[in-house]
Amino acid sequence: MKNRTSTIIVGVLIILALLGIYGSFSANPAGFIQGIAVIALIGLVIYFLVRKFSTSSPQKKEQRAFLKAAKKSKKRLQHKSGETNSKTSSLGTFTSLKKSNKTKKKSPAHLTVIDGKKGKKKNRASL
Repeated sequence: MKNRTSTIIVGVLIILALLGIYGSFSANPAGFIQGIAVIALIGLVIYFLVRKFSTSSPQKKEQRAFLKAAKKSKKRLQHKSGETNSKTSSLGTFTSLKKSNKTKKKSPAHLTVIDGKKGKKKNRASL
């Protein structure tokens, strides 16, 4: 019953708001649009001021540090790949193909499943 009354109240408020907006727009369309523009402009100014002057959280600092490290790593990998391409010859590419085939032939790790006490429940009264 309580949920139904709150839904009805919210619905009536929304209908009244829409009627007010329609009445304001039909009476003075230029003033209505100007009012909406002023509200949006003030909201944007407040948003940017809050973002600029808010203290940076540790998460933001960590994110910046991570991005910086990722860029350095990317540059380092590009630099290394550029060096290997210039130094390799036909023999070098052949030996690298041999090495990659050897790594593929390795057998996978043999894992075993250990059966536990999945079905048994703990006696919580004894704890």
